[in-house]
Amino acid sequence: MKSPTEKQTSHLPRRTRAAVVAIDFADALFEERLAEAVELTTSAGAEVVATFTGRRQRPDAATFAGSGKVEAIAEAVKAQEIDLLIFNHALSPVQIRNVEKATGARAIDRTDLILDIFAQRAKSAEGKLQVELAQMEHLMTRLVKGWTHLERQRGGIGVRGGPGETQLEIDRRLVGERIKRLKVRLAKLSKQRVTQRGRRKRAGVYNVSIVGYTNAGKSTLFNRLARADTLVADKLFATLDTTTRKLYVDPGIHVTLSDTVGFIRDLPHSLVAAFQATLTEAREADLLLHVVDTANPLKETQIDDVNAVLAEIGAADIPQVLVYNKIDRVETHPLPLAVRDPDGKIRELRVAALAKIGMHLVRDAIRETALDSGYTLHPGREPESPPALQAHGDLALPGALVPKTASVLH
Repeated sequence: MKSPTEKQTSHLPRRTRAAVVAIDFADALFEERLAEAVELTTSAGAEVVATFTGRRQRPDAATFAGSGKVEAIAEAVKAQEIDLLIFNHALSPVQIRNVEKATGARAIDRTDLILDIFAQRAKSAEGKLQVELAQMEHLMTRLVKGWTHLERQRGGIGVRGGPGETQLEIDRRLVGERIKRLKVRLAKLSKQRVTQRGRRKRAGVYNVSIVGYTNAGKSTLFNRLARADTLVADKLFATLDTTTRKLYVDPGIHVTLSDTVGFIRDLPHSLVAAFQATLTEAREADLLLHVVDTANPLKETQIDDVNAVLAEIGAADIPQVLVYNKIDRVETHPLPLAVRDPDGKIRELRVAALAKIGMHLVRDAIRETALDSGYTLHPGREPESPPALQAHGDLALPGALVPKTASVLH
């Protein structure tokens, strides 16, 4: 069996036949959350061939879904040749092991699924390191009595482990050492980001970060505003790596615009912790453009989910403008509009980034909030160059630090 620190391929190969399992614990938005789980699974590259639902007052301690439901799932696994069971919940290692034993299919939970998607999508050095750190920290919680059937290792020259060290203890030590190394490398990259942000602050730059629920249209808005070519796809977590560009809004106002990773309900705490360096772009911003999918029935809940993550990373007090995107997808969509508070400040926008509707309103909001915040042009500063000259490349990260990272959830 492979060491948990070895490179492994994604556990969601092409056309994996998967089934989504969701239990309703009196959730008023159960159907919408089930649909999101199916979309997550598809986004990860698997084929959803079945969904299993049920109602319970509380999770079953042994199998989460209950013995009767697991028996029904086991029959379907054989009949439909299902390879993978994806629970839209957080399961314990014992529950996963019991489900796999009863059904004969591999089982993962919501955290495993999101980590797998992140492993597939991370491109930059920092993104890959952050994903691997989250994987290692999650794996550490899964190393529970997984190796107790093996003989205890004997110490000696050329033998890993000391006298009487079990394979479980060896794996825990290996994972722990890897976590330490990853944190050291991420700390170096974090210092580089601090230096870059400090340079922008000293130059009198107004920093704007785009945040929002995954697949709300953040990257499309970013591309429209910055005339960039960041990956845009109609799937969850299409963008993981923060991209920062200069943005022209008015002569004399220097703005940087950052596109950040999307948030999601019950985002694993290990991911929030691992992505602290990337999310610092949001925490250090002067303004947050909070993008919302107007056509999504869960939009109000998603706003709360995003705000919860912002509070967790220390960005709750940063000025925020809600950008209701995709208004063209609503049957009786409202006109592009800027909504102001009693003080006359823009607090909400109605736009459609893909259709290029209302982009001038976003620029106006950035300009107004910059001036309202007391932004002033440094003495002797030359006006900004025309918009066509504003697109700069991503903030560079050392290529030598790109690790060979993939999913470790095999």
